[in-house]
Amino acid sequence: MHFIYNCSVYIAGFFLRVLGLFIPKLKLFVNGRKDVLNILKNELSKETPVIWIHTASLGEFEQGLPVIEALKKHYTDYQILVTFFSPSGYEVKKNSSAAHLITYLPLDTKHNAAAFVATVNPVLSIFVKYEIWPNYLKELEKRKIPTLLVSAIFSKRQIFFKGYGNFMRKSLSAFSHFFVQDQNSKDLLASIGLKNSTISGDTRFDRVLKILEQDNTLDFMEKFKQDQQCFIAGSSWPEDEAIIVDYINTTNANLKFVFAPHTIKKEAIQKLAHAIQKKTILYSELASNNPSDYEVLIIDTIGILTKVYSYADIAYVGGGFATGLHNTLEPAVFGIPVLIGPKYSGFKEAEDLVALKGVIATSDQKSFTLALDQLVSSQKHYKETGEINTRYIAKRKGATGSIMDYIKTLH
Repeated sequence: MHFIYNCSVYIAGFFLRVLGLFIPKLKLFVNGRKDVLNILKNELSKETPVIWIHTASLGEFEQGLPVIEALKKHYTDYQILVTFFSPSGYEVKKNSSAAHLITYLPLDTKHNAAAFVATVNPVLSIFVKYEIWPNYLKELEKRKIPTLLVSAIFSKRQIFFKGYGNFMRKSLSAFSHFFVQDQNSKDLLASIGLKNSTISGDTRFDRVLKILEQDNTLDFMEKFKQDQQCFIAGSSWPEDEAIIVDYINTTNANLKFVFAPHTIKKEAIQKLAHAIQKKTILYSELASNNPSDYEVLIIDTIGILTKVYSYADIAYVGGGFATGLHNTLEPAVFGIPVLIGPKYSGFKEAEDLVALKGVIATSDQKSFTLALDQLVSSQKHYKETGEINTRYIAKRKGATGSIMDYIKTLH
């Protein structure tokens, strides 16, 4: 099975290089990995120990960030290396000051894994949530390097718990310890003989609670919102936007609306703006206009969504009518009601909050309109819904502390 896996990785690598000639995102994926080993050799000091954290993409980076920050604060004499699998994560965070060095992770071939681990020679490796790369894990295990999986969540659907999943189960045995989100994950690991796990919860709760401590002031949002209620749709896809735009064009509710779309390509932004019948302005146009004169604002930039959410009275998190839900915790931490689309299965916090009724799942235009109108018209319903989210998040903080307590026993 290992042979088949290695062949598949080489074949995938070949096709990625070919497709990278035509697809810009895949070109970043391929070209970004070409010089990783030289970058590591030039940027990492051999005299200073390295802690390596690997994340798949932007969401996992944000999830692992509380641990990264805690490591950097506690282990001041260590180098912190963060690697990404996806261009969408690396390109956004490649210049982040959270780590000493941020690079791509080369594809999981035997050669790459051996060369990478030998070059980095980490004293500790941490993988976030789902990242299971057999060759890297085998190399780390061979070198007896402590390796953790943090904020992990498992389900019966995964290959590790299938009759044909022996190869991937063996890869899990390379982890020194698992920090899992729930009892079900702990039980599933135990069912395949892995009892080295701790229920620590999800580090994302620590991450979003820190948002409340930062300065979230945005002058343009102050001027845009004024004293009106504000509905903010974050990480929206066209399928989400169609539902919301229809509501904007037909409602008499005294609301201001903000879109922070998932993609900010000019064509998509213009299409969204043209569909809205109320007075609309783009973030990029604010310098020469008075924000308070407009009813709808479209954020055609990245990196400010968490601060924008702080101005929301009601939020919508996108993806639930498209490819899959984005982060519901970022708006929910502000103690406001959150609306989503129907595709939220597998997103634990969304499943929990829908059951508790702090997050409201909508399935079509009619249910979206009904849900939003009820929140706008009933102060009691609005307040109770937001308080559910506040309590849920507050009860789940502390995963980072649990992980750090364990790490301190190693170093």
